[in-house]
Amino acid sequence: MPAALQVLESFVVPALIGVAVAIATIVVVWSTRSVRYISNHRVGVVERLWSRHGSVSGGLIALRGEAGYQPDVLRGGLHAFRPFQFRIHSLPLVTIPQGQIGYVFARDGDTLPPTQTLARTPDGVDFSDVRAFLENGGQRGPQRRILREGTYAINLAQFVVLTAGQVYGLPLERSDQAMLDEMRVLIEQRHGFEPVVLTGTDDVLGVITVHDGPSLDSGEIIAPTVGDDPAAAATYHNNFQDPERFLAAGGRRGRQLQVIVEGTYYLNRLFATVELVPKAVVEVGTVGVVVSYTGDEGTDLSGDAYGHGELVERGERGVWAQPLLPGKYAFNTYAGKVVMVPTTNFILKWQAAETGSHKFDENLYEVDLITKDAFEPSLPLSVVVHIDYRKAPLVVQRFGDVKRLVEQTLDPMVSAYFKNVAQTRTLIQLLQDRAEIQDQSSVEMRGRFDRYNLELQEVLIGTPTEGRGGSKLEEILTQLRSRQVAMEQVETYRRQQAAAVQERELREAEARSRQQASITESELSIAIQANQGKADLARAQQQAAQIQALAGAEAEKVRLLGTGEAARVTALASAEAERAARVGIAEALAIEEQVRAYGGPRYQLTQQVMARFAEAVERAGVDIVPKIVISGDGRDGHGAADGGTSQTGGHSILEALLTILLSERMGIDVAGTTTPSPAAAAVREELQRRLAAGEGGQAA
Repeated sequence: MPAALQVLESFVVPALIGVAVAIATIVVVWSTRSVRYISNHRVGVVERLWSRHGSVSGGLIALRGEAGYQPDVLRGGLHAFRPFQFRIHSLPLVTIPQGQIGYVFARDGDTLPPTQTLARTPDGVDFSDVRAFLENGGQRGPQRRILREGTYAINLAQFVVLTAGQVYGLPLERSDQAMLDEMRVLIEQRHGFEPVVLTGTDDVLGVITVHDGPSLDSGEIIAPTVGDDPAAAATYHNNFQDPERFLAAGGRRGRQLQVIVEGTYYLNRLFATVELVPKAVVEVGTVGVVVSYTGDEGTDLSGDAYGHGELVERGERGVWAQPLLPGKYAFNTYAGKVVMVPTTNFILKWQAAETGSHKFDENLYEVDLITKDAFEPSLPLSVVVHIDYRKAPLVVQRFGDVKRLVEQTLDPMVSAYFKNVAQTRTLIQLLQDRAEIQDQSSVEMRGRFDRYNLELQEVLIGTPTEGRGGSKLEEILTQLRSRQVAMEQVETYRRQQAAAVQERELREAEARSRQQASITESELSIAIQANQGKADLARAQQQAAQIQALAGAEAEKVRLLGTGEAARVTALASAEAERAARVGIAEALAIEEQVRAYGGPRYQLTQQVMARFAEAVERAGVDIVPKIVISGDGRDGHGAADGGTSQTGGHSILEALLTILLSERMGIDVAGTTTPSPAAAAVREELQRRLAAGEGGQAA
């Protein structure tokens, strides 16, 4: 037993002594707080419980040894303090994982002005040096500077660091914790704990909206690029990753004209948010006309005569005169828009059931027509149009976009043209003259399209469909089909007739081949008869020549005989004429002598007249003396009983008649008012003499 007790004493007594010493040491340290051990993965925030300098008068951090939280932190190891004067808060190091961002909130510092959203961090100052931060004008509140991946020994009494995994900070009050939680939720909503990553396969760009800095001027809708050179400005503030330099260069809050493209950007999402928008992709066969909403006012490049807006240079406000050629462009769609204009031929279809891929004609329908004969068909159309890429800005400047051009200008213009054409043709003519109308419309409308900076390539007319006219169009088509069938039948009959003629010729050829021997004999007989006829013709020609020669000789004979006879007749006629001439001359001389003997031509004429008159009375056997005499002197006028005539009355009447006759011929006054000329008196006497001789003969 004594041996056992000795062994027990050798183990238990030293253990009890060690425990007592440890307990005593713990009691001393706990009571004095003068020694503190900080592990290497933590920091110690020193809180001074009392000081002869008093407490902190303003703020949270005691920079001059006052009672309160001290600016410097304790790193790993043993640290000795005065007993009962300090309290050490052991807090973990701030760790930012790879590819993440940490946000810093300062509890102490200068107060933010009303126009400032985030706190300014002094240049060259790190968050691990609280004293330098506060002495150089650091501001309280959420900081513009962020923490990148790494481990930081930060005074978590002054700064609170928010990461994706946790919040690093010394808890002070519940209200303080609520504010930090709200800030953390906002950052998570903006995906602020992760950098902005843009890849080339996404074809997107980042539109930046800055939430700090001076506001935009009145009339501005987007913040201009910092500086004169956008590329230099982006380098200067590292694409909004250095807020302090961005604001120092004159950056404004609001949506930015400058955008970010492919790359990784560590942006403070409390300072700037990012909206991903597609790039402006100008496909092959199109150009992009830029309508800029921002920029300086430029000079109109379209000229004074073009009053449909302004064409300006790139970067100015208005329609850019130079379009974007095929490619991809990082264009900020909040600063303007890119209107895609096709430069290849595109088809506009006036058909309700068909629409092109470009959707320009989705509101176009068939053109309703009224023909000359009062039919109302609907006409489908297709128009091939081309826009010169150099004129694309003019089109956008004038109409806004191509679809508006089609609906507000081309549709009414084309519809009105074909309505006018339909009114000059009947429905059948409209169907039959489709090719002519198509060619004519292409020529006439080309000038109209050119006035709108368009090039008309071709007009294609479809088959008219039934419009408001109902089934009448089908009736017309039925008539046309019947007419065509009749024409085809006529052609069939014509060909059948030609075939019959060919068949007849074939039969004749076959019959001719069967009668070839007879044909040969008849042909020989014909040849013999032809030769015989030639011989007869030769003989007849010889006989004709002989007869012609004999006839010529006979004619010459007759001519010679006639010539002789003519000469004889001429000689006889000349002799007879000579004789007649001489007789006439002799008679003329005798008559002249007789006239001279009677006293002149008048007496000779009177004698001849009276001689002729007497001869005429004698040949006619006319009674010169009337059988009944009517006397004008009041006597009874009766003649003798035996039928004799009264000489006195008969002589008076006959004499009166002769006097009248001779007076008309010789101009003698029958009334006896004038004295008769000697010639008239001679005639009267000769007449009375002849009458007396006649009366005697008659009485005898």
